[in-house]
Amino acid sequence: MLRLPISLLSAVILLGGCSLIPDYQRPASPSAAQYPQGPAYAAPSSVTPRAEDWRALFNDPALQQLIESALVNNRDLRVVALNVEAFQAQYRIQRADLLPAVSANANQLRQRVPSSVTRTKAAITSTYSVNLGISAYELDFFGRVRSLSEQALLTWLSTEEARRSAQLSLVANVANAYLTWRADQELLALARETLAADERSLHLTTRNREAGKSSALDQIQAQTSVDSTRASLARYQRQVAQDLNSLTLLVGAPVPEHLPARPLDSDLVATVPAGLPSDLLQRRPDILQAEYKLRAANANIGAARAAFFPSVSLTANAGTSSRDLSGLFKGGSGAWTFQPQINLPIFNAGSLRASLDYAKLQKDISVAEYEKTIQTAFQEVSDGLAARQTYEQQLQAQRDLVQATQDYYDMAQHRYRSGVDSSLTFLDAQRSLFSSQQGLITDRLAQLVAQVNLYTALGGGWSPVEPLPPAP
Repeated sequence: MLRLPISLLSAVILLGGCSLIPDYQRPASPSAAQYPQGPAYAAPSSVTPRAEDWRALFNDPALQQLIESALVNNRDLRVVALNVEAFQAQYRIQRADLLPAVSANANQLRQRVPSSVTRTKAAITSTYSVNLGISAYELDFFGRVRSLSEQALLTWLSTEEARRSAQLSLVANVANAYLTWRADQELLALARETLAADERSLHLTTRNREAGKSSALDQIQAQTSVDSTRASLARYQRQVAQDLNSLTLLVGAPVPEHLPARPLDSDLVATVPAGLPSDLLQRRPDILQAEYKLRAANANIGAARAAFFPSVSLTANAGTSSRDLSGLFKGGSGAWTFQPQINLPIFNAGSLRASLDYAKLQKDISVAEYEKTIQTAFQEVSDGLAARQTYEQQLQAQRDLVQATQDYYDMAQHRYRSGVDSSLTFLDAQRSLFSSQQGLITDRLAQLVAQVNLYTALGGGWSPVEPLPPAP
């Protein structure tokens, strides 16, 4: 009696290695081998330092503390992590179909048969049974179940890369929000200092008018400077409060009131080296996610191909049954059932062919999305490298402008107090100095944000890229 099951098991083992999944070949990168070069880009560096994660990029302890808190408390990141666990559970469900599900059950049947059926008198019968078996287990001769299992695995891995991408974006968003907050704080402090200077100038101009040394026009112009700076002060107060609210939302917890603040002009963010190879893009989570999706679509073609072939399912159980509970395990009470079933598709109005065509089209779409992701990443890194070099030049020019306007302001103030020039020149020097100092803070913020964005575009660092794991 056991020869048939053993023979069938041998056939399953022999045919179990069959797979109709096409051989996967990674599409060639549509981007260039090196990033652009020219006046907007820095010359390649002979030394490329390693940077594994955000801890090597940010040198501000307060910012590091906020990022650590965000990675623990941010709700959006928590939702992404839970989605990864959900896809992992779906993969485990699909993988379970590779093995038969064995179940045990015990039954009791008690029934009354009327006399019209027995033709003698009514009878009450009882039946007890205990069975152990498998139900509708598909023998995966052509790899359909394995293809679906591999697709589920690759989909799970793609969501894991989506989680890494969300984490990388969160780190960058917290850093940019923090830097914006610090910049607006410096702009607020600058507005307060400028307002104090404008009020002193207004007080001096008022006294000079009372002494007959200044006109009403000079006093009105000094008053406009005070009012303009007051408006700037209110704007920066609002922006600082809103920046803190945005940062609190990203961190997912209250921001400590007294964070150790470092000046915006200090070394807050490490500089990304020049001359990086373009294959570093392969470490970006969104590119890895796109490739896992492509491989999942490739595995789905195998399942669509296998649907053209017969499917064989097996239901079998063995147990014991008896009219009396005490006789369940006595000799002669054994029973077994062996029920193989084959399903051969003959006519389905082209549904299977359409399913295969759809699976192939999904793979072609995934190829295009993968290539587009690489092109977008290449463009983002190229923009970041251009910003890296040009912001250095722009920031140095802005520093020189601040120094020149400071000299202009000092000289104009001296000449105004000495009575050589009117207040018009002095007020113009005040406005120029305030504007140039605002520009310096804004440009420094833009440079730091560009460095953070370049770090994000590189996929979270610039260490040597590790190859994608082979297909399971």
